[in-house]
Order: sequence, then structure tokens, then C-alpha cells
Amino acid sequence: MKLKTFFATLCMVAFTTLAATAQSTPVGVWKTIDDVTGDAKSHLEIFQKDGKLYAKIVKLLSSPEDKVCDACPGDKQGKPLMGMEILWDLEPYDDYWSYGKIMDPESGKIYKCNVEMDGKDKLSVRGYVGFSLLGRNQEWFRVTE
Repeated sequence: MKLKTFFATLCMVAFTTLAATAQSTPVGVWKTIDDVTGDAKSHLEIFQKDGKLYAKIVKLLSSPEDKVCDACPGDKQGKPLMGMEILWDLEPYDDYWSYGKIMDPESGKIYKCNVEMDGKDKLSVRGYVGFSLLGRNQEWFRVTE
């Protein structure tokens, strides 16, 4: 009987650990906040492809849904913001994701990027030029609705 209880407890701990790990991933939909106004700006879907993280715009909250990216570089210029990938190639590194790029659709500038979970529903996103000290952070919030 003691062996049965031990295995049941072990299974519960394993499933709880797996559930906690699954919730600490940035994969999902996130709300971005405008740095100047503090208003909600968009929803981005972070997804995994070939072991790396990417994010695309899935909802515009402060712009018309048919807005195009006039400032975007290259093949993204003049394309709709909806569905556009603005974060790409983030690789897992220790307890965060790094070595990726993020684009600011307002300016068209592309930055190096790190992403780190801050609890299960908050994401710290750092865009920078050169090395991480020359950059800024944004907080994104998980969309749970």
C-alpha cells in the first residue's frame, strides 16, 4: 500500500511540474503597450518553429485593421501589419530566449532581441543595438480572454 501511495504522489509531482513548465513559455498571445501613451497597442502571437520563437501581429487595437507598414524595410514595406512577423529567430538560452531580432513597425528599425518570462503572464522584451546595455525594455501581457 505504501508503494502505491508513493507512486501516486510521484505522478502528481511530475504532472504538476509539467503543467508549471508549460505555463512558463512565451508561446501564446500577448498584448503590447504603447511606450508614449500607455494604451494597449496590439496583440502578438508568439509561436515556435524549428526550435526558435517568432511573433506575428494578430490584432491591432489602436490602428485600423488594414494599416500597412510604410516604414518597414525590404519585402515588408507596404504590406499589411496584420499577420506580419515582427519578431524572429529567438533561441533558448539558459532561462530566457536570445539571439533573435525584433522590428518596430512604426520606424521600420530592426533590433537584436532578448525575451524573458516575468511570472506566467508577463513578458520582458528587450530590444537593443550592438550589445544589451544599449537598448530598452517593454513589458507584454498574456491575453487570457
